[in-house]
Amino acid sequence: MTPEIVGVIGLIIMFLLFFVGLEIGFAMAIVGFLGFSYITSFQAGANLIAKDIFDVFSSYSLTVIPLFIFMGQLAANSGIGRKLYDSAFRFIGHIPGGLAMATVIGCTFFGAICGSTTATAATFTSVSVPEMRRFKYNDKLIGGSIASSGGLGIMIPPSVIFIVYGIFTQQSIGKLFMAGVLPGIMICILFIVSILLWCLKDPSLGPKGEVSTWKERFKSLPGAIEIIIIFIVVMGGMMKGFFTPTEGGAIGAFATLLLTIITRSITLKEVGKSIVETLLSSCMIMVIVAGATIFGHFLAVSTIPFKVAESVGKMALPHNVIMGLVLFIYLIGGCVIDALALIILTIPIFHPVVTQLGFDPIWFGVIIVLITMMGVITPPVGMNSYVVAGISKIPLGTVFRGIWPFLIALCIAAVILIFFPALATFLPSLLMGS
Repeated sequence: MTPEIVGVIGLIIMFLLFFVGLEIGFAMAIVGFLGFSYITSFQAGANLIAKDIFDVFSSYSLTVIPLFIFMGQLAANSGIGRKLYDSAFRFIGHIPGGLAMATVIGCTFFGAICGSTTATAATFTSVSVPEMRRFKYNDKLIGGSIASSGGLGIMIPPSVIFIVYGIFTQQSIGKLFMAGVLPGIMICILFIVSILLWCLKDPSLGPKGEVSTWKERFKSLPGAIEIIIIFIVVMGGMMKGFFTPTEGGAIGAFATLLLTIITRSITLKEVGKSIVETLLSSCMIMVIVAGATIFGHFLAVSTIPFKVAESVGKMALPHNVIMGLVLFIYLIGGCVIDALALIILTIPIFHPVVTQLGFDPIWFGVIIVLITMMGVITPPVGMNSYVVAGISKIPLGTVFRGIWPFLIALCIAAVILIFFPALATFLPSLLMGS
């Protein structure tokens, strides 16, 4: 068999292993090892798997992942999310759908110190569901707004997805972080508009809440200001070159821990819980990265990525149409495969295509994260929807029915980014140079 046929068979077998329930990282490692060994030799395959696993687990650049995850877990377990929600609630809770809008704004700010979409969704499920239910909000709006807004945790930097994408494509993580700021704000605004239009059409979805006094509003601001300070310290330091993203993760985690200790918003038990959750998440990601590295080398010797890039380059179609097809593949894949695994799996195939077509790889990273935001809420895999349903006890079907206005908003955001790529590339170019 030719290397291309072996590569196609390997892809099919890997997807079958996904569907029978084998862990994604192990499935990629097994198929990658067997495929690489078949094309080259068993000895080469054995050397590959040993070298790739060692390189991944001893990689200095990958230490940034547990650092930013720890930063987010500290924020999730210390009540910072509750402060952010309360501050947003005081300002806009009195308008139709205001509590759902407060959730969107709270998730946007919370994303500045939490790079995990599931942690963001879990935090705001426990914080905002009781308040929305107190004001008789419809479960569709409750579940849909929290699951969708949780995705902002990976668009607003720091973001685990941006980190992994940057490592695999050799792009500046600092630039990727900055590239996510304006699109994240845009998505926040689109979500708020979606909620407003939905509630104006059907006021029973999100009745008005209580009107807070200006004294109560200003009193709630310190919770948001603390997050802004940490964000400026971490992002400002990376932009100015005072420290690397890895060092920035350490500084951010330390600053968050210090803040929670000073404000007495975390206990020793919660710190321990944050460490355990960080270890679980980090080990899962590292296994996926190791498996994807092995599988990526198998794809390389199968020549599939290069054949795909060559074939796409010869298509007599506008570049934006080709990019639309690539994004459609990501959207469908995100519905059935874990978002992080899908990105790691497909980067070796589509990154050469994107660069050959002349698209900016930083911009493509933002697009990938945007598609990931769709994947974490759409059935059947939609992890955020499962998290919200599990914690809030809202039926999963109801949560899925509530995501559609937000999914439309994300599609609009994708179209805007395709036609106005400067929205993603402006800040990196302005603040960090070309």
